Amino acid sequence: MPFSLLKYGLSSEYPVEVDLPAPKELKSSYDVVIIGAGGHGLATAYYLSRYHGISNIAVLEKGYLGGGNTARNTAVIRSNYLTSEGVKFYIESVRMFENLSNEFDFNIMYSGRGQLTLAHTDASVRAFRQRAEVNKHFGGRTEMIDRQQIRELVPSLNLDPGHIPVLAGLWHIDGGTARHDAVAWGYAKGAAKRGVEIHQLTEVQDFVVEAGRIRAVKTNRGTIQCGCVVQAVAGTSSLLMNKLNIKAPIHTYPLQAMVTQPFKPFLDPLVSSSALHCYVQQTSRGEIVFGGGSDPYPLYNTRSTLDLKESLLASAVEMFPFMANAKLMRQWAGITDMTPDYSPIMGLSPIDGYYLDAGWGTWGFKATPICGKTMAELVASGGKVPELIAPFGLDRFSRFQQVNEMGATAASH
Repeated sequence: MPFSLLKYGLSSEYPVEVDLPAPKELKSSYDVVIIGAGGHGLATAYYLSRYHGISNIAVLEKGYLGGGNTARNTAVIRSNYLTSEGVKFYIESVRMFENLSNEFDFNIMYSGRGQLTLAHTDASVRAFRQRAEVNKHFGGRTEMIDRQQIRELVPSLNLDPGHIPVLAGLWHIDGGTARHDAVAWGYAKGAAKRGVEIHQLTEVQDFVVEAGRIRAVKTNRGTIQCGCVVQAVAGTSSLLMNKLNIKAPIHTYPLQAMVTQPFKPFLDPLVSSSALHCYVQQTSRGEIVFGGGSDPYPLYNTRSTLDLKESLLASAVEMFPFMANAKLMRQWAGITDMTPDYSPIMGLSPIDGYYLDAGWGTWGFKATPICGKTMAELVASGGKVPELIAPFGLDRFSRFQQVNEMGATAASH
């Protein structure tokens, strides 16, 4: 083995496959322009190139690949939502996540660990029972468990925090995690292998629209003619839509998280509290991740704050008192594009050929595979909206047919 490593190190030819080709100049035109090289944009490019034979695609990213919200989330995957539309959508995404490593031949470090959401009131218990039944109806594995079952599942959890004892729990067996950067790189590698161009440090500045149809995209590196455009820019969705005078009820809020020093494994499931607005998980490296609610005011900024740190950690210590002595290592934030009904906006826009992937709020990462698949189907069909995402169209707000997922997470709503 040492001789092999030495030979490898001194060789002038490395038998290593390059994930992404070297940067190149923008072409004058592309069949498809995707704005945003995060998980959603890269997944859309991947499925278009692999399953629909469309590879004349430019993915434009003003920063670096996977450097936006994809790099700033806590990597939770689940499908225990409230509405039938949401449950069907996210169940399919979970199923796709389970096979992504095989799809890519690239390890995304998927871990099916389950998610436990704690109920502290009778009202929460009733709501959780409804969620469990909706999930089971569509093939998800979610059930109610009592205090004794919770104690057996998470022995270190404090079942009587302050004045809000735990009454029951929603145990979502399908919950899990994956490495967010590995997911982004898996899609990027697969798309680039099939001819998709990924252009980093390329900022979209404006658009050319003629006769109600998108014709070109203006960037800091020149103007690109295009057949259609897919917008997948997460927290800055409304800023980009404003350039086209597309009105949407999106407001952007910072969402913060933090992580401690590593510990020996003690917590397998993801644990969240509906009353404390806090969730806790332990990573494969032993670090403890804390997440909670969005900041209470709109802001396009990824700074962290002391007040959020204090309130979030106070709730985490109520759940796991021994963590009071843990040392915090990092704190960070993403910017989330929230809609009034806490469901995404996917599909057509008022501009022909301009497709929307926005309004993801706090659950964009867990939708990455199914979002890429359905948006690719939308583009490849020339604008025929797949049935799975039809309820999430922008026009639902004018038709008063919202898909209300408020309360579908214990942290942010």
